[in-house]
Amino acid sequence: MAGPGWTMLLLLPLGSLVGYGLQKQQMNLSHKVIGEPCRSHEECHSNCCTTNSLDPHTLCTPKTILLQCLPWKKPNGYRCSDNSECQSSCCVRNNKSPKEFCTSQTIFLQCVPWRKPNGNFCSSHQECSSQCCIQLREDSPFRCTPRTGILAQCLPL
Repeated sequence: MAGPGWTMLLLLPLGSLVGYGLQKQQMNLSHKVIGEPCRSHEECHSNCCTTNSLDPHTLCTPKTILLQCLPWKKPNGYRCSDNSECQSSCCVRNNKSPKEFCTSQTIFLQCVPWRKPNGNFCSSHQECSSQCCIQLREDSPFRCTPRTGILAQCLPL
């Protein structure tokens, strides 16, 4: 009869220690410092877990002055596929290559892609830096040409 009583007494402290261990582990998870790897915001002391470089791993990062938790964005010159990937919010072609790169915006906050210089073959006005793509003769291919005249119209020379 003394056997079952002792077993119960031994299990109670052991069970409470196991529970305490889980609480302690959860408490430690929420106090990771900036730069430590994380999986969720709750793990970080800053309550901010985001990507901080081209490395796909997430790290505890500080919040902004406005208490926002922003992911790292690519600086100008890095390859991109969408405006949201870039610090400048501008992902465009910057040469003849079909690849797109993060590029700075104009002073009017426009995101202007690279366009073909005058003399290059084209199929639409939007492809040309002059915004003028015309055939110089009936039997010639379409080319980017400079605008002409007082009103800078897209006319054949």
